[in-house]
Amino acid sequence: MEYAIEVQGLTKRYPGFTLDQVSFSVPAGSIVGFIGENGAGKSTTIKAVLDLIRTDAGEISLMGRKDGAAFPEIKEQIGVVFDESYFPDNLRITDVDRIMKNIFRNWDSSVFFSYCRRFELPEKKIVKNFSRGMKMKLSIAAALSHQTKLLIMDEATSGLDPVVRNEILDIFQEFIQEEDHTVFISSHITSDIERIADYILLIHKGRVLLFEEKDTLLYEYGIARCTPEQAEQIDRSQIAGIRRNQFETEVLVRNAEELKRHTELVVDRATLEDILLFTVKNQMEEKV
Repeated sequence: MEYAIEVQGLTKRYPGFTLDQVSFSVPAGSIVGFIGENGAGKSTTIKAVLDLIRTDAGEISLMGRKDGAAFPEIKEQIGVVFDESYFPDNLRITDVDRIMKNIFRNWDSSVFFSYCRRFELPEKKIVKNFSRGMKMKLSIAAALSHQTKLLIMDEATSGLDPVVRNEILDIFQEFIQEEDHTVFISSHITSDIERIADYILLIHKGRVLLFEEKDTLLYEYGIARCTPEQAEQIDRSQIAGIRRNQFETEVLVRNAEELKRHTELVVDRATLEDILLFTVKNQMEEKV
């Protein structure tokens, strides 16, 4: 299997926070959803992958090349969109096109303007007068217009309305129809990730908790609703997290079908948000 991103033992220390031995591999031709609570280490990981920060340990390869983000020929193939637009406020779309032509050797104006028309971006308005959604669309249009093979998104859809997000997610799914195209997207909107991702990478307090195929997670994981006494009878190796309230105990289990075969408990399918919340809560309780 070919990998668009390979990270081994990535460590970055800050006062009060450590990105701790993070390792994962992103298969080429896939969409990987990178999830975790605010401050979990998503943005730090992405900055390290893009060679925007100095790391303390670990190895990173992009497109099969070690320290790939340091090489211009690899950078040419990477499109990046952050949670804010960084185009100067006084630019128009035509100005963006002219500037990007001088940055990327493979810049394709026809592709750029095609996306701008599709996104209904006004050619005569300056960026300052764009809505947040329009600014994100402009950033995505630019990121996809230089023969991009790897698209990296850091919370780029946060704060956008559902209609705009849906439109952008459609673009991502079209993008990976080319087998060598890959999307690595961090977001706290788990419903978006659940819709488009092939793999889920979950990070919590600087450590990777799981990296798994999305369909496997959603098919195998389940939530058993039971009494505290019934929860005690569940095999501990099955339990990924527990949530208690005054009415019932909810247990996130790793193999819902297996539990159903051996008990009479009611077991519902787990959403990606359930898996995130239960797993993170479980980790926090284990450290108390």
